Amino acid sequence: MNADVVPALPVPRVPVRGGGMFPVHRIYCIGRNFAEHAREMGAAAPASKAERGTPVFFLKPADAVVVDGVVPYPPGTNDLQHEVELVVALGRDAPPGELDPRDAMALVFGVGVGLDLTRRDLQSAAKAKGLPWDTGKAFDHAAPVSALVPLAEAGDLAALDLALDVNGEQRQHGELSDLIWDVADTLHELSKLYGLRAGDLVFMGTPAGVAALERGDRFHARLGSIAALEGVVVAGPATA
Repeated sequence: MNADVVPALPVPRVPVRGGGMFPVHRIYCIGRNFAEHAREMGAAAPASKAERGTPVFFLKPADAVVVDGVVPYPPGTNDLQHEVELVVALGRDAPPGELDPRDAMALVFGVGVGLDLTRRDLQSAAKAKGLPWDTGKAFDHAAPVSALVPLAEAGDLAALDLALDVNGEQRQHGELSDLIWDVADTLHELSKLYGLRAGDLVFMGTPAGVAALERGDRFHARLGSIAALEGVVVAGPATA
């Protein structure tokens, strides 16, 4: 009989409004999915849907999720930044092969609001050298997320907005109708690269207004009136 040679870590889980837990398999993220944010990061934004080109994807570790709102300031950075985002949770595996966008929403279990936390100085340094910027995005506690709302209770996603307040002042706001790649199109594009599974989370990109978070900052993120995330940045390991 084969046995684990080290203890298996628990599966990360996100609470579901109304009861139950959502076990997380992978965390996918799409970048530059709001035109104004793309521009503030120095990237070109498409003028029309036909000019979108290829989406930018990256991943975070599943155990980067934070469900209690407590975010330790990460090591190795002096510029932790917030990016408020729609979070989509998949409740079914995608069929093999390329997913038809018309079938994509049938995979969705629910939605929430989250923060794609970024070590911006590490990301910027890697970009300047033409290197991968995983260390800027994929780190411990990098994916705070609210409780998930079942899709049937969420209504029309395109009619919802995103907002983030830090210490009582609004930092970010955007309409989901302004997404360059909507949920169905994003899942279609991801299916060309990965086998999508029940348990996957997809962070859908952030509107303009990204900025620094400091130790002691309190944040409040919301998705329309259906989901909210409150938290605080606490002292973490010493920075580099």
